[in-house]
Amino acid sequence: MAEPEGGADWQRLDLWLWCARLAKTRAECARLVAAGGVRLNRQPTDKAHARLRIGDVLTLALHGRVLVWRVLALATRRGPPAEARLLYEEIAET
Repeated sequence: MAEPEGGADWQRLDLWLWCARLAKTRAECARLVAAGGVRLNRQPTDKAHARLRIGDVLTLALHGRVLVWRVLALATRRGPPAEARLLYEEIAET
C-alpha cells in the first residue's frame, strides 16, 4: 500500500476504520468510537480524530465480540474487502 495523502505517518481513526471496512459509513465508525467501542493501544478513546499509526493495536467491541487488530498499513482509499484486509492483522486472544 502506498502512503496516505500528504505522506503523513498517521491517519484519523474513523477514516482508517471506514477504509478497513468495519462499517458501511465513516459516520458509523465515528459513532462506534464515540460510544467507547474502541481502545487504541489498550487506552480507551472516544475521539474519532485520534491519530492511528502503523503498529498500533486496536481493541474493538463489535456485535457482542471483541476483535484485536494490529495496524499493518495506513489506508490510501476504501477499496475492496481483499484490499482492506491488508491494512491489519487479527491478533489471536491468549
